[in-house]
Amino acid sequence: MTHVFHRHTKNKLPVAARGDGVYVVDQDGNRYLDASGGAAVSSLGHSDPDVRDAIAAQLDQLAYAHTGFFTTDVMEELAATLCDRAPGNFGNVYFVSGGSEGIETALKIARQYFLEVGQPERRHFIARRQSYHGNTLGALSVGGNQWRREPFDPILMPATHIAPCYPYRDRQDDESEAAYGERVADELDAAIQSLGPDSVAAFVAETVVGATAGAVAPVPGYFKRIREICDAHDVMFIADEVVTGFGRTGRMFGLDHWNVAPDFLCIGKGMSGGYAPLAATIVHEKVFEAIAGGSGVAPIGFSYGGNPVSCAAGLAALDYIEAHDLVTRAARMGEHFGAALEELRDHPLVGDVRGIGLLRGVEIVSDKPTKTPFFRALRAAETISAHAMAAGGWILPGYGAAPEGQGDWLGLAPPFVISEKEIGQLVAAVRTALDRFAEESRAAA
Repeated sequence: MTHVFHRHTKNKLPVAARGDGVYVVDQDGNRYLDASGGAAVSSLGHSDPDVRDAIAAQLDQLAYAHTGFFTTDVMEELAATLCDRAPGNFGNVYFVSGGSEGIETALKIARQYFLEVGQPERRHFIARRQSYHGNTLGALSVGGNQWRREPFDPILMPATHIAPCYPYRDRQDDESEAAYGERVADELDAAIQSLGPDSVAAFVAETVVGATAGAVAPVPGYFKRIREICDAHDVMFIADEVVTGFGRTGRMFGLDHWNVAPDFLCIGKGMSGGYAPLAATIVHEKVFEAIAGGSGVAPIGFSYGGNPVSCAAGLAALDYIEAHDLVTRAARMGEHFGAALEELRDHPLVGDVRGIGLLRGVEIVSDKPTKTPFFRALRAAETISAHAMAAGGWILPGYGAAPEGQGDWLGLAPPFVISEKEIGQLVAAVRTALDRFAEESRAAA
């Protein structure tokens, strides 16, 4: 009997008891190789002593101080460190507890910015179909995953959605990568023109789509064109780097791959390596200056934002990443991981293998030539994920919705400290799971 309201009330979950490097160990002693970092969170593994010591030291000094009344040295230091490493002219950080709150904060500050500069008509937000930006109502409104949106659609705020940059599904056979990227990016310009350029506040996008498409990276030139369009219409660009920040893609931030700077940078997950709830919205200097020089008030606070213990975990995680050059390691191990996963491409259920750094996806289809997805009722990704877990590999299942025509996928985002041997074990577990599901599908037919 459980009194916890679990995400899936009909599933019986193993009880996680302790962490050991890249493994989570349950109370029965079973070891699960964390192939998804939980949800691209545990970048440092589950038992790093340096981060634990930093948390303990902060607890000995101060556990909590409300940011409406106090600042703290640890929060100030973390904010300065983040601004120094962010890709653009960023001067200030608004701390929150999770990625959804970070997106909410960016939406609200973008709206407030235009109020401060005398453009109150700017109220529209544009995002992409088959995207995920969080589960709070504002974040869910700009998110483009139909399955997640549908139950709450009557209470979501209006938002406009354009095509994602999803070459496996949408690029035409005779279309170059550059032409495809420009075509889908130009949908943003068309949407802005349709809504009225003076009415659009911001465009929101994940730099690499994570939770709703399985590590779909943009084609070269896509985000450069997005930045040009935003600049042409004075529209803010909100970059969702909650998954891709802090080395996950082999660069400190995903946009570093394309030398593009946003107006808002939403971060979380690997920001603390999973050792404490921590996320943030980093704000461009011009946005902060408009508010600071105007009303001076940002009425969007959260009780645990800037928590000293969480900030200490964030500082320690970032120190560890830089001291051990884990961003470079994520790039190097990502190349090995990608090559190992490519060996799955010959499997009859695998339609695509993709990703960047240590953020990878395997799309599952029922028919490879036509890229036909499985029916949702078959729960393909969830079943394959369960088989992989039984084989010792904990991976993240995902699935699209019929309007997008997307198949199921497996998400893979292991800790940066994973070894080549462990990558081999992981890929073997995925192949075993795919084989078992294929056998079950044949038997059912």
